Amino acid sequence: MPLIALPPVEQRRLERLAKHAGRTQKAMLKFVLRDGFEACEEDVRENGHADAEFASGKSLSHKDAMSRARATIAAHARRHKQAA
Repeated sequence: MPLIALPPVEQRRLERLAKHAGRTQKAMLKFVLRDGFEACEEDVRENGHADAEFASGKSLSHKDAMSRARATIAAHARRHKQAA
């Protein structure tokens, strides 16, 4: 990767972003160059919220969500057959 010189403000921004993302600055720079600081900061922020929600038990696993969806569809199909 070519050498890139960032202004001090953006260097600190990259340092903070990498720290919050749990990545190295070099790894984070690839995403920043591709997507921009704002998008990367939003992604890291949203991932943090999702991790906290999952850790609090407020979310379902994919398996549980699919089981609930199938049960809802089956119940609707039974009601539809009874009405016909």
